[in-house]
This record gives sequence, C-alpha cells and structure tokens, in this order.
Amino acid sequence: QVQLVESGGGSVQAGGSLRLSCAAYGYTYSTYCMGWFRQAPGKEREGVATIDSDGSTSYADSVKGRFTISQDNAKNTLYLQMNSLKPEDTAMYSCAASSLTGDYCLIPNRARRYMNYWGQGTQVTVSA
Repeated sequence: QVQLVESGGGSVQAGGSLRLSCAAYGYTYSTYCMGWFRQAPGKEREGVATIDSDGSTSYADSVKGRFTISQDNAKNTLYLQMNSLKPEDTAMYSCAASSLTGDYCLIPNRARRYMNYWGQGTQVTVSA
C-alpha cells in the first residue's frame, strides 16, 4: 500500500555533504515510523536514523551530530541530510516505513526488523 522512492545518492569526498530524499506514495497517513538504513559490502544492514509520527527522531551513534532526518508531511517526503561524510559512510542507503506501533521506532537498528515497506536504495560513496 506504500511505495517509497529514494534519490540523492552519489559520490563525494570525505567531509562533503549529500541530501537523500524518499518520496512516499499510497496510504501514507497510516505510517507510524520511517527511517533510513544502510548496508555496506560484507556487512548487515543497519539502522541510521528514524522518525516517528510525532516527529521525534533518533540516530545511530556513528552518525549522531552529522546526519539529520526530517519529514515534509505536505510533500510526503522523508529526507536525510548527511554532513561531514566519512569513507565509512559508504553504503547503499534505503528508506523504509512501518505502520506497526511499539517501542522499536526510536531505536534505529531495532527498527530495521519492523519495516513493512522498503525503497530500492540509493548508493552513497565517500572517498578519502
């Protein structure tokens, strides 16, 4: 019932910035939690940042202070502003959404298991 489409990925130098967007289509009014997740080569997918229906946000320790998740409800679009990028941020970034309620949303790495809808992902590559 919900389709997610990411954009904004690319290649940047360390210290640079990127802004990822995730457009949501469908029954978005029922969405309780949305987030950004990433998967690097040889690693499991991890939670990066999440936002709940009240606008509360949470971040993985590795990106706190550098990344900002936000949502434009009028446009049904989720954003991830990434600043001070590091080579270790290199990964495929996906946005996801869930209509499930619970205490999982503001724990990004746990939220991964509760997402019902996923985008196709957008590649972010950071060179030193």
